[in-house]
Amino acid sequence: MRPKILLLDDDKDLLELYREILSQLPSHPEIFTSSTGARALAMLAAEPFTLLVSDLNMPKMDGLQVLSIVRKKFPEVRTVVLTSVLDEQFRSRVYGLGVDLFWQKPSSGEEIKQFLECLESLLGREAQSGFRGVQSKSMVDIIQLECISQNSIVLKITNGPLTGRIWIQGGELIDAATDELSGEVAFHRILSWKAGNFESLPAEPGRERTIFNSYQGLLLETAQAQDEAHVRQAASPANAEDGSNSPLAPLARFPGVEFVLALKPGEAFDARGLENPQPVAAWGRQTLEQFRALGERLQAGPLQEVEGLGPQSNVALAPHANVDFCVGWQQDLSSSQIQDSMKKVLTLWVS
Repeated sequence: MRPKILLLDDDKDLLELYREILSQLPSHPEIFTSSTGARALAMLAAEPFTLLVSDLNMPKMDGLQVLSIVRKKFPEVRTVVLTSVLDEQFRSRVYGLGVDLFWQKPSSGEEIKQFLECLESLLGREAQSGFRGVQSKSMVDIIQLECISQNSIVLKITNGPLTGRIWIQGGELIDAATDELSGEVAFHRILSWKAGNFESLPAEPGRERTIFNSYQGLLLETAQAQDEAHVRQAASPANAEDGSNSPLAPLARFPGVEFVLALKPGEAFDARGLENPQPVAAWGRQTLEQFRALGERLQAGPLQEVEGLGPQSNVALAPHANVDFCVGWQQDLSSSQIQDSMKKVLTLWVS
């Protein structure tokens, strides 16, 4: 069945122009037009539409009013704002309504091409996972869109009971946080969510910067870690009796890892790669306790990672998702290699 698109704009000349542009979509949708909000709502009530593309500035009933009604009465309809208004407050209000895409009216062939690609993605999103709020894309796509556009916003992401935020300032990632994590670790955790709800909030210029890696580098790290996790999961026996289905198994199989300890609250712990993990667990808890106390005295903020480099092996300790990890690394790895690999290992953890 061909999708149905409703175009809403008080400029009838623009309606015909957009009708011609949208006729180029690969899905060959049926395209209808309306020059008033009231007429558009009546058409939506009369028959099912897949997508509404609306202008913002219109007489009597403006685009925001129409979109608010549509979101409540016709939640299955995908919504797009196509406007010449570049005000960030408008943009935030639009995404706050749950609109799928906010787009400046295209003025070049390349912009038209990008716009059509986004619309086609929306039309085909029913069978896909993604984030409600823009294009049915992954969070990687959303972040790339905001950074390439050099926007300054806060992305709020919800995944069931989980909530996270990513701060972008002038197209650069500066911070991320979930209910229990912060910085790059929180960013990687949010990127592991496959679907959810997405909302754009006003920028917070005074937010302290905790992330200094480029967004390209962070996205690449996340993609590599997720690819490695998928490969290991595919290679693992479905019902292994040796513990290969343990949440620690993917971590222990990561290149360069010699052992892994997950130190849980209290005295409990899980271990892989150690014949006698008890002494190492005790040492790990004591070391982390001492460094946390030192950090509090120096007012240095929450502990991120502790590394110990020795002639036989290297060890890194880091908190992640209410669990303290102690990971043994091969002796030939440098400090920077351990830091990079530790980030990827932590993203493999299944809490």
